[in-house]
Amino acid sequence: MIDWQKIDFVKGGGFVTVVTVDARSGAVLMVARADREALEKTIETGEMHYHSRSRGLWRKGATSGNVQKLVSLLMDCDGDALLARVNPLGPACHTGARSCFGEGAFRAEALGELDATISQRAQTSAGSESRPSYTRQLLADRNLRLKKLGEEAAELVTACADGDAGQAVQEGADLFYHALVALRALGLSLDDVRQVLRERASAERRQ
Repeated sequence: MIDWQKIDFVKGGGFVTVVTVDARSGAVLMVARADREALEKTIETGEMHYHSRSRGLWRKGATSGNVQKLVSLLMDCDGDALLARVNPLGPACHTGARSCFGEGAFRAEALGELDATISQRAQTSAGSESRPSYTRQLLADRNLRLKKLGEEAAELVTACADGDAGQAVQEGADLFYHALVALRALGLSLDDVRQVLRERASAERRQ
């Protein structure tokens, strides 16, 4: 996952900076420090560990339950900073906010944020809501889900055929939403689509 030989702990006095982002939305959640022990624990457990001046080694979410599941670790060009992509199981900030940088951090990648919201809805247990959300209704009803997906696709085609740009963008947004819900019902996410697109782009560059 990372090349230990290339990490420059010396420059940071035994530490490296870790920028932690939500793997689904791309939003920056927090910035912290880690030493070699924290990184080894992170890789060993699959959950983010950091180093605090006051607490020393600490596992994110150890007391709050807001654990961060590691997806990947990337090192910067100088070897003194890491990008940690995680799936957060709760807020990253001690204030209760999802990001230490506020809700504005989630506005950069609206499609990723939508996928993250759908994922949260999918994890909501049946019967825990007094009135199931529309997303939960779609996930629970295959026929409804596929019917709506077809309808939104047809409405986008019609808007494009009519040359109605304003309506087309609205229908496009609806189609993206229903497509993500349909993919989620199959256990897939936006990341899976991104991976296919990356592979296709890579293949195109090689041609």
